[in-house]
Amino acid sequence: MRILVTNDDGILSPGIELLAAAARPFGEVTVIAPRRQCSAMSRHITLGPPMHLKEQTDFPIEGVKAWSYAATPTDCVRSALRGLYGADEEPELVLSGINDGANCGFDVMYSATVGAAMEAVSCRIPAICFSQARANMFESFLKYSEAEVERVRAVLRDVLENYMPENEGEVVNVNLPAVKAEEVKGTLYDRFPSQQALFRDRYIKTENPEGGFDVTIQADFVPDAEEGSDIRAIFDGYVSVGRLKSEVVCRTLYRR
Repeated sequence: MRILVTNDDGILSPGIELLAAAARPFGEVTVIAPRRQCSAMSRHITLGPPMHLKEQTDFPIEGVKAWSYAATPTDCVRSALRGLYGADEEPELVLSGINDGANCGFDVMYSATVGAAMEAVSCRIPAICFSQARANMFESFLKYSEAEVERVRAVLRDVLENYMPENEGEVVNVNLPAVKAEEVKGTLYDRFPSQQALFRDRYIKTENPEGGFDVTIQADFVPDAEEGSDIRAIFDGYVSVGRLKSEVVCRTLYRR
């Protein structure tokens, strides 16, 4: 199986190394990822200037060919499916992530991690996105280790064997809780997106001495979430797995 791995945190993120390493036993893995941070871009695409694609020769996962791309996560997937490769080289599965921060509840609408996976299923290619929750705004749990690779690999294997959607246009959305691998309580399936965001944002306006205003965002974690939701699952220390549906599925592609 030909597997494309991308993300929105950029080619140097430990999350994409983790996901590429976890995916190695399942097929031929290629990484195409943005050169820079592209969070919260949803399905933004680049129009106009050429997008520079360069082999990332120092990518640390053995057996994985990696490319950095002056483009967005959605561009990475679109390029791979619409001309970058020949028909017999195009990916058969897209994995997006592992995002540094959860993609739950309303946040899935803004997520470029989810956006890249949505682009894949819109083109009738199966896709799974992975995200790692944070304990707070500043404490990242996204670190490369063999234990974390095994944790992600186990979830990926279970999803591939038992939970891939039968319907076109459905993305599998995986969120890992903000605990160490050995502290995860288990995996909960069929989690629905919480009817709220993971953070409560407030826009704060202050006067700028040169005129006008400066606007900054302050965000606080939500205190609770509904039973059965993705946010509730990760709050309780479980891996959350659910499905998100794209509203658009292309019936024709350039090569298919």
